[in-house]
Amino acid sequence: MTVIKVGTSSWADRTLLRSGWYPREANTPAGRLGYYADRFPLVEVDTSYYAVPAPETTQGWVDATGADFTFNVKAYRLFTGHPTPVATLPADLRPARGPDQIRRRDLPPTAYDELWRRFRAALAPIAAADRLGAVLLQFPPWLARGEAARRRIAELADRCRPWRVAVELRHASWFDGRAALETLAFLREHELTNCCVDMPQGHPDSVPPILIATADLAMVRMHGHSTAWDGGDKEDRFRYAYGDTELRNWSQLLTELAGQADELHVLFNNCCAGQAQRDAERLAELLAGRVPAGAERSSRR
Repeated sequence: MTVIKVGTSSWADRTLLRSGWYPREANTPAGRLGYYADRFPLVEVDTSYYAVPAPETTQGWVDATGADFTFNVKAYRLFTGHPTPVATLPADLRPARGPDQIRRRDLPPTAYDELWRRFRAALAPIAAADRLGAVLLQFPPWLARGEAARRRIAELADRCRPWRVAVELRHASWFDGRAALETLAFLREHELTNCCVDMPQGHPDSVPPILIATADLAMVRMHGHSTAWDGGDKEDRFRYAYGDTELRNWSQLLTELAGQADELHVLFNNCCAGQAQRDAERLAELLAGRVPAGAERSSRR
C-alpha cells in the first residue's frame, strides 16, 4: 500500500508560535518539534533554504522526533540560483568584499564545494537515522526551460545523491503545452520527484498543478490561492485557508496520485498563524477515510 504522509512546510514560523496552536508547555524548540511530530509524520525544513544548519542542530531534530518521522529538507538558496545574502554564509566562506548579495558565480569553486560539503554534513544525522525523505531543489521563477537549465538541475541532483531529490520548477516554460511531456520525461530519466504545486494561477511565476509522479516518491506542495500573491508580503502571499470542499477534492486527486508511486508527501505551505497545520490535519482525516484505489504497489526501495 502506498504510504501517504501529510505535513507542513514549517513547524516554527513566528505566526505559528503566536497563534496558540502549541500548548503553553511546548515552550522550547525541541518541545515544539516533539509536539508537532506527535501529530504529523512529515515536515519540510525551510530554515536550510536560508542558511546551512549545523550538524548538532539537525541531530537535535532527530532526537526530538520518533523513528517514523520524516524530514524533507530544502536546499540552500545559493545552490538553486537565488540571490543570497552574504551574511547567511559561514563566516570563513564569505567573500572579503563585494555586494551584500551574491550568486553561485561569485564564490570560488573551492568555497562552493565546501559549502556543499557542509550542507551534506548537516543532513548526515537525518539520513543516518533514516529520517530523510528528500532534498527539495526549489528553483527561482526565472529559470526557464532549456538544455543549460537541465544540465544544472542534473548536476545539483548528483551532488545530493544517494538521497532522493525533488524538483520544484517555477517558470511556466517547463509546462507549456508539449514542453510538459519533455519536462516530465527529463525528471523521470534522472529519477527526480516532480514537486507539484497548488498555487494561484495567472501570474508570471504560476505553474499548473500537474499530478504525475516521476519517481518512487511523489510530492505536492500546497501554497494556497491568496489574492495578494503578486503584491503582498510573505504573510499576505500565503494567507489562505483551504475550504472543506477543496480539501475533499484534493483528497480524491491525491488518492489517484498515490497509485503512481510508492510514497506520497503532501506539504501545506500556507504557513500563516497555524492555518497550514489546521488544513493538514483536516486533509489527513479525509485521506484516512479512503482506501487508495490502485495504490497497492511492490516496493522498489
